[in-house]
Amino acid sequence: MQMKNRRILGVCLAAGALAWNLNAHGAANRQARRAEPRRSIRVLLVTGGHPFETNAFLNIFQSMRGVRLRHATQPEAQQWWRPDKRDAWDVLVLYDLWQKVSSQAKEDFLSCLKEGKGLVVLHHALADYQDWPEFFAVAGGRYNLKPRKENGKTIPASTYQHGVDVRDHIADPRHPVTRGMKDFTIHDEIYGKLELSPSVHPLLTTETPGSSPILAWVNQWQGRKTVCIQHGHDHFAYENPNYRRIVARAIRWVFRVNRSGGGR
Repeated sequence: MQMKNRRILGVCLAAGALAWNLNAHGAANRQARRAEPRRSIRVLLVTGGHPFETNAFLNIFQSMRGVRLRHATQPEAQQWWRPDKRDAWDVLVLYDLWQKVSSQAKEDFLSCLKEGKGLVVLHHALADYQDWPEFFAVAGGRYNLKPRKENGKTIPASTYQHGVDVRDHIADPRHPVTRGMKDFTIHDEIYGKLELSPSVHPLLTTETPGSSPILAWVNQWQGRKTVCIQHGHDHFAYENPNYRRIVARAIRWVFRVNRSGGGR
């Protein structure tokens, strides 16, 4: 009986030692992970084809914590979509107004998204690549520079109006991009008659006359998620803390969600 008890005691001590080692190892790993510096999100910002207040706009990204900015202009910016260049960035932010894109550049752009690169589309970039249907499929929305016929219907040209006080409503207060934000007012240019896919998920909406009702949205293309934000004409928008917040959150979210392959 004493020998049996000693065996049981030995087994318990061994099990306890193993559990302690596993816990200690796990705690050490967690501590090491916390000690590791978090890698900056590398943002490729693309501009060109539309004037803007350069220094004030770039300051939005230069002041973001945990973001490293690379600024490229069209048409050279499309070189950064190539396989030998795309490893240098994580999230593509479009703030250009550009139409010319080669078949190879189209293929490179879509390959970037398929590989998990994030995409944020801002303001006049909603008018990019009017003759490329797949870009509309990716963004889920478009500013139409001119009316067009499609399936026997006339799609009207979009409209704009400068210097409007826009009341923004948080359409999804539980989404990571807008969570915790409150309705706000921003002085900005508005777009009317935007063409939107019925599948977009609204983040910001408005009842401001002359504006399309959805101001910011999430769109999904082949499992990859893009954030589009109508705002961002000039320094009145750039300096608005809510605009800066939602742009920063959009960048962080598309970086995370597309790397992880889905979910919120």
